[in-house]
Amino acid sequence: MNAQPINPGEIRVRRLEPREWGVAYPIMVQLRPHLDPASFLDRVRRQSQAGYELVGAFRAEVLVGVLGIRPVHTLARGAYLHVDDLVVDASVRGSGTGRALIEYAESDARARGMGALFLDARKEAIPFYERLGYGFHPSPSMTRKIG
Repeated sequence: MNAQPINPGEIRVRRLEPREWGVAYPIMVQLRPHLDPASFLDRVRRQSQAGYELVGAFRAEVLVGVLGIRPVHTLARGAYLHVDDLVVDASVRGSGTGRALIEYAESDARARGMGALFLDARKEAIPFYERLGYGFHPSPSMTRKIG
């Protein structure tokens, strides 16, 4: 079920071990600035119980990108992989790291027998995903705060 690491050029992408999760915080906080290191690790631990995984992109053994993925199974969509988080360190954006992370997620979804990848995109990231062939899903998501 594990996808093989993708090595486009000098980028190496692989799942992070739980002992490595803390190393992902300085990258992830660039996308999720509301998290401090302790709450980040707490949330990753909790989410991992439901299948969430952190994937890292490395250049010369330095972590430069982080991907958070989880398998989802619904009556409406069937089995798919959901990208919860994708962030590339600001110093290397535009270097192919984001593309390598998405390619890893797609490969992982195929290895799991899933036919789709879903993600929520920030407005400024939409052009990146569109260049990779992603489009808007026809059914809008809705939310309401209840607490």
